[in-house]
Amino acid sequence: MDNIAVIRIAGKQGLTKEIKDTFKLLRLYKKYTCIIIPNTPNYIGMIKKVKDFVTWGEVNKETMEKLLEQRGKLAGNAKLTDQKDINISEFVNQVFEGKKKIKDLPGLKTFFRLHPPVGGFETKGTKKPFSIGGVLGYRKDKINELIIKMI
Repeated sequence: MDNIAVIRIAGKQGLTKEIKDTFKLLRLYKKYTCIIIPNTPNYIGMIKKVKDFVTWGEVNKETMEKLLEQRGKLAGNAKLTDQKDINISEFVNQVFEGKKKIKDLPGLKTFFRLHPPVGGFETKGTKKPFSIGGVLGYRKDKINELIIKMI
């Protein structure tokens, strides 16, 4: 089953109540926050509603593993790597096989806070779609490169 990474690009100013509610349902509370969700019609509908404020695409195993290792936080802001009984690469394999979901990891915060990308965004900036050289919208597997730049 494909997993989709969604990164919020826009801040909080000038959003309608409907968009704000959708961001809350997706757990994208702040700018440069990332979530990993299953590729289901319900989530796709929510992503399409906020498409002018986020970028998304299919995440691969290596990127998800790196994201969990370096940005995975437990309750109380403890790092995921501090817990010795969790094998992150084994867990990621189970997620990609469809046996588990990200939320099945006990105590893990289901969103990841990222830095602005090293080297900046694409040339057209944060207000244009990815298809014409901007940041927003669907970017297929190129999302992995952006996540690596933001970790």
